[in-house]
Amino acid sequence: MDDMNHALKSELIKPSILYYGTPVVLLSTLNEDGTVNISPLSSSWALGDCIILGIGIGGKAFENIERHPECVINIPGPSLWENVEKLAPYTGKTNVPDYKRSIGYSYQKDKYGISELTPARSVTVKPTRIMECPIQVEAVVKHIRIPEHSPNFAIIETKAVHVHAHKEIIIEGNHIDPQKWSPLIYNFRHYFGLGKELGKSFRATT
Repeated sequence: MDDMNHALKSELIKPSILYYGTPVVLLSTLNEDGTVNISPLSSSWALGDCIILGIGIGGKAFENIERHPECVINIPGPSLWENVEKLAPYTGKTNVPDYKRSIGYSYQKDKYGISELTPARSVTVKPTRIMECPIQVEAVVKHIRIPEHSPNFAIIETKAVHVHAHKEIIIEGNHIDPQKWSPLIYNFRHYFGLGKELGKSFRATT
């Protein structure tokens, strides 16, 4: 018993990041000239048809959303991790913020070209969807809040208006088959897929 208690003991740490295993999002937003910017995000969660995004205010995504409050929340699978990483060191801002430049960011407007991904027309929003992402959510921005305690980030509340899914992951018409769908997970700045299923919630409908 003492050995078990010793194994379960915790220690106080001060991690530089808290990306403790969240799905990657590729966010499509509209540039001033009608082209589309793609931003990799590691902070999002959904409640009903409300999807909350965490976005740095120094990036192009935040600038675009303030000007044009529509977006597409594209959710890649594990096979797209290299495409995501190709986007990682680039920003759509022509004047690269100093803090981004200091860690290796540079300007790139053609995000589709650099990531080798393909645009697809959306139904109602102007930003395009990313064809290769198995789930693509057209959304409108409902609220933007910048926390006083963390003014470098914005909490963006969006409402999903159309959900697109690859045919091979759809089951029973309007459900995503969890046996066939796996999100790309950002786990302390490393990419992972899901492991095997452990069980299901009592509320599962498939």
